[in-house]
Amino acid sequence: MENRVRGWVMLSREDGSRRIAADRFFQVTECAVRWVLAGIFVYSGSVKLVAPSRFAEIIAGFGLLPDALIYPFAVLLPVIEMVGGIGLVFELRGSLPTITVMLVIFISVLLYGIHLGLDIDCGCFGPEDPEQAYKGLRAALARDTLMIAAVLFIYWSRGRTRRRSIV
Repeated sequence: MENRVRGWVMLSREDGSRRIAADRFFQVTECAVRWVLAGIFVYSGSVKLVAPSRFAEIIAGFGLLPDALIYPFAVLLPVIEMVGGIGLVFELRGSLPTITVMLVIFISVLLYGIHLGLDIDCGCFGPEDPEQAYKGLRAALARDTLMIAAVLFIYWSRGRTRRRSIV
């Protein structure tokens, strides 16, 4: 049931309480998704920082960077992953776009590796079993695609709550 007052739509108490419950559900779900993404990125970055030289070997296997940039990149990327993940936990400005850009780059590199038929480890969570290398690129692509979907959900959820607060 709707009541109109000077151009504003007033909802009945029942409709209003349903909307509040739905808003609360999306807030809790967004928080949970942010924390899961944060955990993945913090864990991934910390595992890579333990052995940056091994991670540098994986990066070199893709053949995308000049030799002089491989080791600095092997140190810098995990740090950015960890900072982005921690930023997601505390909802720091710029952390979600950072995670989004990293995922887009990761997906692009994985597609490149699959296209070339590279038989290497993806390096997502540090060096893994060499027997599963090529299969790992496809699994990593699926995993990163799910993470992009999670990021899109967070963007959608934030936009949804902003629209609600304006109206």
